[in-house]
Amino acid sequence: MYLTPEEKQIGKDNFNTAVAYGLSRRDLLKGTIAAGLVAGGGLGSFYYGYGKSLGDPLRIGVIGTGDEGCVLLGAVNPEFIQVVAIADIRPYNIHRAFHGDWYSDAQLKVRPGLIAKYGWKTEDEARRHVKVYDQDYKELIHDPNVEAVVIALPLHLHAPAAIEAMRAGKHVLTEKLMAKTVAECKEMAKVAAETGKILAVGHQRHYNILYDNAKDIIKNGLIGDLHYIRAQWHRGNLPGKDSWAQPLPPGTRKGDKGDDKLAKDLENWKKQLAKAEGAEIEKWQKKIAQLEAQIRDKTVDAAKYGYEEKVVKDAAGNVKYQASPLEELIRWRLWARTGGGLMVELGSHQLDAASIFIAALHEAVAKDKNEIKHVHPLNVAAGGSRALFDWDREIEDHLYCVLEFPAPGYDAKDPLGRLRKIGVSYASINGNGFGGYGEIVFGTKGTLILELEKESMLFKESDTKSRIEIKESKTGPTIDTQASAPGHAAAQGAAAIGPDVSRGYREELEHWAWCIRNPDPKNKPRCGPEVALGDAVIALTTNIAARKGMRIEFKEEWFDPKRPETPETDPEIAKSA
Repeated sequence: MYLTPEEKQIGKDNFNTAVAYGLSRRDLLKGTIAAGLVAGGGLGSFYYGYGKSLGDPLRIGVIGTGDEGCVLLGAVNPEFIQVVAIADIRPYNIHRAFHGDWYSDAQLKVRPGLIAKYGWKTEDEARRHVKVYDQDYKELIHDPNVEAVVIALPLHLHAPAAIEAMRAGKHVLTEKLMAKTVAECKEMAKVAAETGKILAVGHQRHYNILYDNAKDIIKNGLIGDLHYIRAQWHRGNLPGKDSWAQPLPPGTRKGDKGDDKLAKDLENWKKQLAKAEGAEIEKWQKKIAQLEAQIRDKTVDAAKYGYEEKVVKDAAGNVKYQASPLEELIRWRLWARTGGGLMVELGSHQLDAASIFIAALHEAVAKDKNEIKHVHPLNVAAGGSRALFDWDREIEDHLYCVLEFPAPGYDAKDPLGRLRKIGVSYASINGNGFGGYGEIVFGTKGTLILELEKESMLFKESDTKSRIEIKESKTGPTIDTQASAPGHAAAQGAAAIGPDVSRGYREELEHWAWCIRNPDPKNKPRCGPEVALGDAVIALTTNIAARKGMRIEFKEEWFDPKRPETPETDPEIAKSA
């Protein structure tokens, strides 16, 4: 972040030097396998050690095909997964699930739709393979042809859907956050243990190879003692231009004409179609069909499915905003009942990454490597504000926090040992997207930067202008600065990783399916109930700290799925202002 293009290239070359040197968790990024991957083979199965296909693809149903659900559909590998059912109450989401998102080339790339994914010619043909449940997702859960379900519903529905699915005999992969409360997370973990069903949670950085190699760079001591991590997710959203405040069908808002943006767009796009020629004709036809489906959302009786009317008042009792149940459904991220705000939607990913990196440092010095999974934070202080947006939401538009994690050697009973801590600062703001999103890991010997889940850069100390090479010493690999460009090893690493690194969605789905088809206590998703519970405790406790304006000490029992204690019910937190 904040680097020149030249500095970024140097950092990426340096990172690939470290990877090609042999610091990845496997040597599979080298030699003949690397050459095969460059030719187009799948990377996840080789890298994480599961088979390249299942032979008998897992039959799944996808519950919730909105923005994230369609990303997951786009990441499906037919060699591992056969989508046999989808469930959603919105016509717009069902349309995108089949046809993809044609609103932009970037959207279509990550949400190509089931027709393109499986090579079907029409939606009619696709529906002969994929059953559609547009009234009640519970019908999909009890479909005997469905072996497992992917849940990408609004946050408040994760736990009830996952619990019912596991009790109905289905394996589950649910989007992050695991659930809306820590108590719900613990209940999900309990049901998974009771039913023996595999429960995975979609914190995809656990399957992002750049992050795994970054972990190994830390574990091998290349950046020295990790002592501080800075992370951010900044977005340029402003009132009237907010990606979370999706346009509403005309007539959605109670008491006025609603949001007429979609109707105006439809009128304009039909004019564009009338003027289009050649390939542009199909493009505008696809966009118009998608827009018409989005407008059909106005037919959904959201109250029937438990969504509620919002009446927002000021301190004097004056009504400032009214939102219909349909608006709560479409803009569920903006409301406290249905969503979790910036920390849950964005920050949970990056604090998960911080936990992974800090665990790698502990693993480097641990006598028993198998004991180190996640390292839980000690405390958090946080704040939040709604500095830009007005009455049309309940969540913050700015959130910032500082967490302290134990460093190796931390001892709460020792005067010096209690100071052995690692600081993690995080900010998510709207109104200014400068710097984008990513993490910077500060070590005593080097700096590691990860951007947009796609780029990793490594620097010696704080030097962003020098290329480096990795040399062996008596104490292990070390970073040396050099004036010339890195040699063949770095080029090999760059070729193996490739310019378009997967963000991990495909790999998490593949591995989940593989674990189901290959039952064994050793075959577990990399983000199962215990790991996901830890991520949820961090995110949800940070939310409490921000909304109460307080500093909270984490308690180990919150992270234990077998214990009933949660931050939401902690008496010390409850009595605070």
